[in-house]
Amino acid sequence: MNFKKPNASFFRPNSPPALVLVVALALGGCAAKPPANPLAADTASTATASENALALWWQKFNDPLLSQLVTQSLQANTSIRSAQAALQQSRALRDVKGASLLPGLNASGSAGRSKSGDFDASNSFKVGLDASWEPDIFGGQRSALNATEADAQASEASLADVQVSVAAEVAIAYIQLRGQQAQLQIARSNLVSQQETLQITKWRAQAGLITSLEVEQARTASEQTSAQVPALEASIAKTQHSLAVLTGQRPDALRVMLKTTQPVPQAAGSLAQSIPAQTLRQRPDVRAAEHRITAALARVSAADAARYPGFSISGSLGLNALTLGAITNGATVVSSLLAGISVPLFDGGAAKSQVLAQEAVLEQARASYQTVVLTALKDVDDALAALKGDQARQVHLQAAAEAAGHAALLAQNRYSSGLIDFQTVLLTQRSLLNAQDTVASTSADLSADHVRLYKALGGGWN
Repeated sequence: MNFKKPNASFFRPNSPPALVLVVALALGGCAAKPPANPLAADTASTATASENALALWWQKFNDPLLSQLVTQSLQANTSIRSAQAALQQSRALRDVKGASLLPGLNASGSAGRSKSGDFDASNSFKVGLDASWEPDIFGGQRSALNATEADAQASEASLADVQVSVAAEVAIAYIQLRGQQAQLQIARSNLVSQQETLQITKWRAQAGLITSLEVEQARTASEQTSAQVPALEASIAKTQHSLAVLTGQRPDALRVMLKTTQPVPQAAGSLAQSIPAQTLRQRPDVRAAEHRITAALARVSAADAARYPGFSISGSLGLNALTLGAITNGATVVSSLLAGISVPLFDGGAAKSQVLAQEAVLEQARASYQTVVLTALKDVDDALAALKGDQARQVHLQAAAEAAGHAALLAQNRYSSGLIDFQTVLLTQRSLLNAQDTVASTSADLSADHVRLYKALGGGWN
């Protein structure tokens, strides 16, 4: 039941060597358990430093408010609290299964009064201890305990996966908010310029230099920009509400805190890309998939052990007396000891079918592990591609925005002097608004790309 080797086309010539190593070892074979860590000992210190950097990646944006919001969400987010409760449940079930390996001891007591015919009524008092134990000769109970232990570890990794997702979601929402605030400032700034142009157009129309057509065109441009302001304000309010809910608060709880406009936080571009690819195996979803394979493998062993004989030992020790006071003096001692064995002779193939069913579950877990690893690699490649593309795009957009600003200023000055027609002014103002808005949007996208890369690498938990 080993993994099939991936197609040779999967390994692209430009793939990072470390990523190729990870996926080759992850998909190359898994006969009894997930692949061991492929890294040599001399890379341990580098990996540890990288993991520490990834654990609190949001601090690399140098935005105290962002760090505060992420920290608060990790403490109060409802999804995280639900995952914590699931982890507690898994650990409790593991403890229940562990207790079954130990002997059981029960205390009992009874009191009775009986009367038959004309005879006097008689009392009967009994106290005793009952013990039982099922020796785990073939390891079935131990395998069941190992399965629940792996389930608990998978729940722990699932909790970490939720933490990773929530931290990234908060950061992206915060970056989106700052980007929307920047776009709102740009819209208001351009609106002021367009209103000035509209006023100039009215003066020239009153002087008979132009017709009312130019005035209406200027008013149209001004009103269109004005319409963007309430739309952006509504988007900002919605993002604030999302951030508040992510941090476990009422939707309007962060309105005052986030009211002041701040620049879009920017991360050091070299940090995320300098993290070794072997840290990909620290992704919580990858670790959870590994633990599920371990749990499924243990349940195969438990199902197989159920086909063999079972043993049990039980005993009791008790005191019988006619009066309550005689329990401690003069009571009759009653004891018993019983050893038993049960051997499955015929069950219609149910035990064998149970083993086959658990083997199928194991195969599903292995296939799921393969899917998780491939998805993890895809997430990293997608994030790197988006980051590279937005970095190149931002350079050209900033240059375009600067040129559009110069063109709009020149066009307005020349129109005031009557050197050009109004269509040129409208065109340059529209180009300026679009260019500046795109620069602000791309700046937010670039920061969000860093967040997605940190998330793809499994950052956000320790």
